[in-house]
Amino acid sequence: MLLGALTMAACAKDKDDEQASKAGRVVTGAETALVSEGPFAESIEATALVSGRPGRVAVLSAPSAARIAGVHAVVGQRVAAGAALVELDQVAFHAATQSADATLAAAEKNLARQQRLADAGIAPRRDVELATAELAAARAAAETAKRQSELSVLRAPIAGVVTQVTATLGATADPAQALVQVADVSALDFTFSVMPAQAARMRRGALVTLFEDSRASSSAIAEATIVAVGGAVDSASRAVIARAELKHASRTLQIGETLTARIAVSERAHALMVPLEALVPDGEGFKVFVVDANGIAHATTVEVGGRNDRLAEITKGLKAGESVVTYGAYGMDDSVTVAKPKASPTAAPAKPAPGAK
Repeated sequence: MLLGALTMAACAKDKDDEQASKAGRVVTGAETALVSEGPFAESIEATALVSGRPGRVAVLSAPSAARIAGVHAVVGQRVAAGAALVELDQVAFHAATQSADATLAAAEKNLARQQRLADAGIAPRRDVELATAELAAARAAAETAKRQSELSVLRAPIAGVVTQVTATLGATADPAQALVQVADVSALDFTFSVMPAQAARMRRGALVTLFEDSRASSSAIAEATIVAVGGAVDSASRAVIARAELKHASRTLQIGETLTARIAVSERAHALMVPLEALVPDGEGFKVFVVDANGIAHATTVEVGGRNDRLAEITKGLKAGESVVTYGAYGMDDSVTVAKPKASPTAAPAKPAPGAK
């Protein structure tokens, strides 16, 4: 028993010595910020792809295999609705149209003949029915040949900009191959992939702010609103596709360009906030270092609510006005002394997020 008591006393002394040693350590160069209280707008960050709006992008291909006889469009060219973009060899289409017209004329004459014979009692009525079916098939073939002949010159169905041209003069066009694409660049959308849990929090009409990159200091270049959130998870990426409609942009956007999107998902009138830099992973949760009046940093476990690009909402563990370490928090030990910390920008409340609820 005496040995056990001596061992416990020695352990307690070692622990006290360790705490005293840490308290004697001085950390320089750290920065701190005050825990603030105010409205908090939570957001989700994702990579957005600039795309044409459904119904405002046209992808044109050949109606049937044919040689490309003319290419009249280049990428970046502005075209009016109805402008000729690619021309296919007309010989085969004209021949098909003439053959179909001849077959149709013959089918009409045969039906008239079979009708006269049936009325005279010479031929059975079954022959009239067969001739009627043959005429219907000939008319359908003639309409198809006429339509393919009209489509042998690929024309822009909408006014816009040519965004893709794969047609090569003299090559044979495959009906499965897209030869030219036209988009109305005044009507753009953004598509992005989010995790299912994030998609469940997104709502139609929510504000989306778009940036050149993910740096917090970068300026927004466009704003959009959520118009659709996918109802299925992609089997390959395990993500959900969402779409936002452009409201306005400070510069011309290019189809295929990637931007950083911040999607507003909720807003609370009163919340405690700290800069994201203050959070230090601690097992499955987080901790922060609270600096007391004597400059001693105390590791404090916190519960994190929502986040945005700059701030984290703290639901448990802190009080407004407390000072927390931001820069220098990673690798810091409990009970060390923070020497003359530099003040980081205060965790100011985020601006209200229009469209968020």
